[in-house]
Amino acid sequence: MGFGLLDKKIDKGVYIIAEMSANHAGDLGKALGIVRAAKEAGADCLKLQTYTADSLTIDCDEECFRVKDGLWDGYRLHDLYSKAAMPYKWQGTVKDECGKEDIDFLSTPFDEKGVDFLEGLGVEGYKIASFELVHLPLIRYVARKGKPMVVSCGMGSEGEIGEAVDVILSEGLSKEQVILLKCTSEYPASFSDMNLLTIPDMIGRFGCRVGFSDHSPGSGASVAAVALGATVIEKHLCRDRADDSVDGGFSMEPDGFAAMARDVRDAAAARGCVKYGPTEGEKASAAFRRSIFAVEDIKEGERLTEKNVRVIRPGYGAHPRLYGEVIGKRAAVDLKKGTPLTERAWRT
Repeated sequence: MGFGLLDKKIDKGVYIIAEMSANHAGDLGKALGIVRAAKEAGADCLKLQTYTADSLTIDCDEECFRVKDGLWDGYRLHDLYSKAAMPYKWQGTVKDECGKEDIDFLSTPFDEKGVDFLEGLGVEGYKIASFELVHLPLIRYVARKGKPMVVSCGMGSEGEIGEAVDVILSEGLSKEQVILLKCTSEYPASFSDMNLLTIPDMIGRFGCRVGFSDHSPGSGASVAAVALGATVIEKHLCRDRADDSVDGGFSMEPDGFAAMARDVRDAAAARGCVKYGPTEGEKASAAFRRSIFAVEDIKEGERLTEKNVRVIRPGYGAHPRLYGEVIGKRAAVDLKKGTPLTERAWRT
């Protein structure tokens, strides 16, 4: 099974990633249940995070190592990451479950050891987290594996995103192998901070496909992102927000995730392409546009007036733009009430 991001799946309109993150809640059974729930809810891919607390920070009581405010207020970083991390020994089992469920597998490494571990699992692509966007040595190490990369750009300035893309391209990957994700790194994210109009700008500015990593409640922001050109949607999935998970507060339960998947795929279908004129489905409706008709019986040679000729539905007569030209002309033939006027119906 391919990674998906570079195969025909994305050509269907939108590729949906279910982010497990810490929602395994320290239970392998729950983790495997999330894989199955992701498949049932319509996700194309299940994503993990591959790290240990020590790969992210140090065990330190200094105040700067403590979270202030928000969902994780009061946590020491080392304690938070220890609680959230999925043991490495489970990750191969989760990947195997993805294979059984025919859903793609993806993970986010946070150090070189994590990358090497994922290489050993035979992954076919990598995700870079928003907080690692400035970790250029890690990005370079991942890029050297030569596999597709999804790069989340939360907090990223134009320069920081460009620098990360340049590092990736310098290691031989093409822009077609890179997908950037617009992201607001707030948990949960505020709609007013999302600035989704950045998505089409990113597409033009960096020349890569662009998706959206959504930390907001509901599916509205994801639908808007797809309408603006996002081809990938990433959303956190849990089995039950009541589980003891540090990410449950901004994650979707399966029913909500399934509704979101339907909504964004409908949005992708509706996005379509730039097109003017009737679609195939509209052609039958064109008959009910307005055109010029005789609305009274009119004898040959009789003058056409606003009383006996009108612009009405259906659309089988002459174009309404000719109405001013028609008025005052004389009928070229007898016209029965309800006859659509063609240009042969009046004398020039």
